[in-house]
Amino acid sequence: MTPDGLRTLFLFEKLTDEQLEWLAARGGEREFPAGATVLSEGDPAEFFFILLSGTISMSRRVREDDVETVRTDQRGVYMGAMQAYLREGEVDSRYSASVRAISDCAFFVLPAADFGGMIRDWFPMAIHLLEGLFYGMRNAQAVVGERERLTALGALTAGLMHELNNPAAAAVRATSALRQRLDGMTHKLGLLADERIEPAQLQALAQLQESIIERAAKAPELTAMEASDREDELADWLDGHGATGGWDLAPILVQGGIDVACLDEIAAAVDADLLDQALHWLGYALETEQLMTDIEDASARISSLVSAAKQYSQFDRASHQWIDVHAGLDSTVVMLTHKIGTGIKVVKEYDRTLPQIPAHPGELNQVWTNLIDNAVDAMGGQGTLTLRTSLDGERVLVEVCDTGPGVPEELRRRVFEPFFTTKAVCQGTGLGLDISYRIVVNRHRGDLSFTSRPGDTRFQVRLPLAEPPSS
Repeated sequence: MTPDGLRTLFLFEKLTDEQLEWLAARGGEREFPAGATVLSEGDPAEFFFILLSGTISMSRRVREDDVETVRTDQRGVYMGAMQAYLREGEVDSRYSASVRAISDCAFFVLPAADFGGMIRDWFPMAIHLLEGLFYGMRNAQAVVGERERLTALGALTAGLMHELNNPAAAAVRATSALRQRLDGMTHKLGLLADERIEPAQLQALAQLQESIIERAAKAPELTAMEASDREDELADWLDGHGATGGWDLAPILVQGGIDVACLDEIAAAVDADLLDQALHWLGYALETEQLMTDIEDASARISSLVSAAKQYSQFDRASHQWIDVHAGLDSTVVMLTHKIGTGIKVVKEYDRTLPQIPAHPGELNQVWTNLIDNAVDAMGGQGTLTLRTSLDGERVLVEVCDTGPGVPEELRRRVFEPFFTTKAVCQGTGLGLDISYRIVVNRHRGDLSFTSRPGDTRFQVRLPLAEPPSS
């Protein structure tokens, strides 16, 4: 193409004759028939294109669809290699869209290296401005993204500490009470010994204790009304047999599964003058057993929380491996229990037949955290959070569903934009879904999409069952 021909293009109309000659010497014309692909999204950006004639269509890949963003026949429009002006090695420049020839097209084509060198040499001030804009935005996004992660980590840590504090405090209280009950048992046993109890009586009490503790372990759970009625029955029985503190002893016996028939068995097994002390001794035994059960439950709860935190953080596992997605979902729910609260019902609809998939488990846990956290915020403390897994062709489908008001129609196209958020100031940076999208799509070659209507919003993550060829 001649310098005079280049001057007719609006991009080059202000260049000098020498500059136009330089371009004409290094660039050339290239033709594409109708239907041909001029450049493909994601390919290395090797050339800078300027349309000379014909009609083109530019499209972006959005999940599973190619969405047309531009259709034009304007002579002089340009595309491709727009970051070639940056220093070599600092940016992996790839085409950000695909271009297809609608009709027969002709282009002026300039190699990306020549285009980048030309821009840097001819327009140094503009390059400084463009570089400042590019690196400033990139660095700002990196800093804000790191702060987002730290904020999320702080919230998770606070929630985990709250969850750990409850069973730990329960274990401390139960241990203190257990010490008092053991002292009481020792005291009652001393009183029984002072009465010069017969060996046969002591043996009968020991057998009763074993039987009652076994009964307590198998005792059915009573409703509040049933427990109250039984406490009244036992209190009347205790008063009728001269037991002291019947109203205090009755709830302990009821909790241990004791009924009037059992009290009759106890009365028949010991002498009448020892019945009061024997009943209190057995009450202490029941309380001791219940307190040890409470300590065991609290310790198990702490252990499960630590296990969930370990699973969530993945600190003892490789960064990339074959994983079960359910393990990450479960550990994330445990980590967010404090935020989910009691007003939100968690429903798990898992397909346990799903195979393991290759993934970065720590990064996927961040995706689950962002999606569940957003779902909880959307419901405002009341609703149903559903976690669903299934097989979708050659991919695993994970759905995080909420019963919130849904995403407004006018905001749906912006959901995955960096820094876009509907939360109040200081409550969100708008990077959660952007980070999740990049983790799913860029890191795992998967897909992140959503459907939304009032009462049913579903964020859907699709992850491949096999390693991508590039890996």
